[in-house]
Amino acid sequence: MKIALDPYMIRNVPLLELPSVVAELGYEWIELSPREDFIPFFRHPRVDDATVRKFRKALDSAGVGISSLLPLFRWSGPDEDARQAAVRYWKRSIQIAADLGVDSMISEFNGRPEDSDRSEAQFWKSLDELLPVFEREGIKLALEPHPDDFIENGYDAINLIRGINNPNVTFLYCAPHTFHIGNDAAGIIKYAGDLLTHVHLADAFDHTASSGNRYILNPPGTPARIHQHLDIGQGEVDFDELFRELRANGFDGTLTACVFAWEERAKESSVFMRDKIAEYLARWS
Repeated sequence: MKIALDPYMIRNVPLLELPSVVAELGYEWIELSPREDFIPFFRHPRVDDATVRKFRKALDSAGVGISSLLPLFRWSGPDEDARQAAVRYWKRSIQIAADLGVDSMISEFNGRPEDSDRSEAQFWKSLDELLPVFEREGIKLALEPHPDDFIENGYDAINLIRGINNPNVTFLYCAPHTFHIGNDAAGIIKYAGDLLTHVHLADAFDHTASSGNRYILNPPGTPARIHQHLDIGQGEVDFDELFRELRANGFDGTLTACVFAWEERAKESSVFMRDKIAEYLARWS
């Protein structure tokens, strides 16, 4: 099992210094999420081959590995020009992963929930172009349902992944999205079975509580989604239940600390999450 850090809260650390900083925080693995100097949100990668080689050397020197790359592109959006651009960005990102020796990538379904049929059609079109590239490079892809994607429910996402019917495509459960994707962590984890290869760990509050009045959003009826990525214990996700089901499921993939809420105490939060994950795993023995 790999315990990884999503270093988004320390994304201002220079890329080549990042591995040593992550090592100082007690992690052996990085799940590298979007950065402006590497693979930014929704745009073409910014890193050249020379920097990729330097980054790989920095990782080796620090004794830290990349568990997964996490790019986010509009590969399922209804707009065809945006989809084609996203596929182009994906292909370069897959090459970067291969050059780093990384065998796993993570992403979201993307697309638009109010135009789910069109978004799914675009998703399949992108997969037709990209799956051969993933297969050629020996890289697996883990997908997660995300608030405001064309698929938001965990069960629906697992069914779609099963429909892809490709051993290179697996499922990611994101704990801070629990209350958006079905509010049934144990059931979704059990239903995923061997498809579950990655879990994102952070806490969140149940936005549906108090008859949906915990958060008041204006104007009334806005489709905005709200959630948090907090330290474990600061929200309402049942981590005892989640870890029990992971153990029952025989989970042996990647657990990633992905807290985003505390940039002013990013290092303290990262160390806390590392220790908290270790505490839960110790109960497995």
